Amino acid sequence: MTNAVYNFSAKFLQARPEVRPGFTVRVHERIQEGGKERIQIFEGLVIAVHKGSTPTDSTFTVRRIASGIGVERVFSLHSPKIEKIEVKKVARVRRAKLFFLRGRRGKAARLSERFTTADEFSVATPVEDEV
Repeated sequence: MTNAVYNFSAKFLQARPEVRPGFTVRVHERIQEGGKERIQIFEGLVIAVHKGSTPTDSTFTVRRIASGIGVERVFSLHSPKIEKIEVKKVARVRRAKLFFLRGRRGKAARLSERFTTADEFSVATPVEDEV
């Protein structure tokens, strides 16, 4: 990619917390229904983080069990529709992609929790490189 593409996409970066596989997150997404707008919260386990070719192309996949059925949603990390991302828990994982959890239920899908400090969840601010 050229520097022009990076410089253009850097304007759209938003301050978001670091999201990694194994994090349990609450994603507050702005939903428009008709003429009304509301906030919908999707809480679940981050099973994958995808880095894009430009900084604004990053996405992450969140999985949760709703009424006994696994539901996965892919969110764009710097989407203007995302109001905020809250990190609730951090699990100790040894994989970059947790797709093996799709076939597991109940206690088999449980991950060991890693206890953290409050400053570990600091919001990452977009950094502009001087090029």
